[in-house]
Amino acid sequence: MSHPVLFKWKHFQPEIILLNVRWYCRYALSYRDLEEMMAERGLSVDHSTINRWVLQYGPELEQRCRPHLRPTNDSWKVDETYVNVKGAWTYLYRAVDSSGQTLDFMLSAKRDAKAAKRFLKKALKARHTSTPRVINVDKNAAYPAAADDLKTERALPEEIELRPVKYLNNMIEQDHRRIKRLVKPGLGFGSFHTARRTLKGYEAMAMIRKGQIQTVDRDDVTGQIAFIHKIFGIAA
Repeated sequence: MSHPVLFKWKHFQPEIILLNVRWYCRYALSYRDLEEMMAERGLSVDHSTINRWVLQYGPELEQRCRPHLRPTNDSWKVDETYVNVKGAWTYLYRAVDSSGQTLDFMLSAKRDAKAAKRFLKKALKARHTSTPRVINVDKNAAYPAAADDLKTERALPEEIELRPVKYLNNMIEQDHRRIKRLVKPGLGFGSFHTARRTLKGYEAMAMIRKGQIQTVDRDDVTGQIAFIHKIFGIAA
């Protein structure tokens, strides 16, 4: 195996680093859980080291997998969920299409029209998203205001329907539970910076696991691992 520049000066092989990042971002594990799991394999890795790996390589994983995502459909479901950061609630904006494929996500300190507009704008610019035909949202008044602003700016086509009907968003509310399950072992985040970087890793692994990568199927776990190694330049 090669040893790319991204892993230069690391005391562990890239495969071990990515294994820990994959497991932490995919399963409901704490850093101390992973420390023990590595110890069972004869590797002495401190939980704080694994934490640094996730913060460094989680965002890298998200960035590197984006060009390989399959196109999504034009029926959007948009919602936000709460994430605890240093004892205070922040807001994770998320969107999926009608088949459950992730469109985009954004962590925000506030839950208002400005944040909703910023998120919708971000999702519209994502390379793998289609221009929406309909956007399902809950009763949050921020979304109609954000959509009106985007239509005025011509960033959102006038004919797009915004449907503020809560029950139509059951799919994304179910999808939020995966985030909650992953966050729970760590009891929240110590800073906004830490939360944002870790959530990028969570969402990247979710997209890979959902089968959103163009060349890798949903149930092809071996293929998913090979894909991650490839985009980090450590493929055999």
